[in-house]
Amino acid sequence: MVRKLLPLLLIVPAVEVMILIYSSHLIGVMSTFLLIIATSFIGAFLAKKQGTSLFQKAQRQMSQGHVPSGEILDGMCVLFGGLFLLFPGFLTDVVGFIFLLPFTRRIVKPFLLTWLRRFFQGRNRMTIIR
Repeated sequence: MVRKLLPLLLIVPAVEVMILIYSSHLIGVMSTFLLIIATSFIGAFLAKKQGTSLFQKAQRQMSQGHVPSGEILDGMCVLFGGLFLLFPGFLTDVVGFIFLLPFTRRIVKPFLLTWLRRFFQGRNRMTIIR
C-alpha cells in the first residue's frame, strides 16, 4: 500500500504547484489566492451540508429498522471530498468536489465500493494465512 501511495504523495503536490504557478501567471497571484480560498469555503459549506443531510437520512432509515448502507458509502465520499478540499490546489479541489457533489458521487460510488471490497477481501486472506 505504501508503494502505491508514495508516488502520489510526490507527484500530486508537484502537479499542484505547477498548476498554481501557471494559474498565477494566467489570472494573477491575488486572483489565484482568492480562488483557492473561495473553493475552500465553498467546499467546507457543502461538506457540512451534505454530511448533515446524510446523517439525518441515515437516522431515519435506522429508526425504520433499515441498515443505512448507501448512506455510509455516501458519508465516506463526503469525508474524502472534504479532506481533498482541505489541501490547497485546484487538482485536489476538483477531486474533492467530485466526491462531494451528489450527481458526481453517483459515478464514483461503484468504483469506491469495488476498491473497498478488494481491500477487505485482501485483509481477510491475510488474517487467515497468519
